[in-house]
Amino acid sequence: MAGDPRGTRLAGTREADGSAGEAAATRAVESSSPASDGKAPRTARGERTLRKILDAALEEFGEKGFSEGSIVGITSRARVALGTFYTYFDSKEAVFQEVVRDMSAQVRDHVAPVLQSASGALEAEGLALESFLRFVATHRQVYRIIDEAEFVDPDGFRKHYMTTAERIAARLQAGKDKGEVVKVDSPLATEVEAWAIMGMNVFLGLRFGVWGEDSPAEVTRVANQLIRRGLKP
Repeated sequence: MAGDPRGTRLAGTREADGSAGEAAATRAVESSSPASDGKAPRTARGERTLRKILDAALEEFGEKGFSEGSIVGITSRARVALGTFYTYFDSKEAVFQEVVRDMSAQVRDHVAPVLQSASGALEAEGLALESFLRFVATHRQVYRIIDEAEFVDPDGFRKHYMTTAERIAARLQAGKDKGEVVKVDSPLATEVEAWAIMGMNVFLGLRFGVWGEDSPAEVTRVANQLIRRGLKP
């Protein structure tokens, strides 16, 4: 007796759906992984190796810059074979781009938790600055890497600053909605304020985080007075 063609079609559909689901899952892993396209690790061990390479690349580029830094230098620091590097990244440019993204994410993730204790928008900006200064004090290479990204990875450079400003703007707008921050009659007000605060933070981090060892709390106290005088209703 011949098999039911409907059963065959259903089985084929289930198989196709399963394949589509697996493909979607693979794409999700690839898009979230810092590895080059098609090179995302599939195991926990692979993830750890990839992390070692990224950390080593951060040290290499932070110390030598992009031009003088090398893949051999990265693999030596990570203590992995040269071929292992190419298992995850296509080139020196590719790993540098991911270092920029990773460094930007580290800054974001370091600051985010302290904002939970803020009693208002203006206090949040002070807490964010102090947290950033403390991060910079132990990650001075962030300035060299982000600065070089302007030429090596202009998209990553732009995204780093755009997303940082967007987070500040969102906090300021929330403060305005609650009456905690003055409202200026301009459609550009919140964006201008966010970029001004970010610019201040960047240069305070350079002066007092990279070049100096002054108290982050004291630097923040003085800087936050400027913010309060300018933005408090």
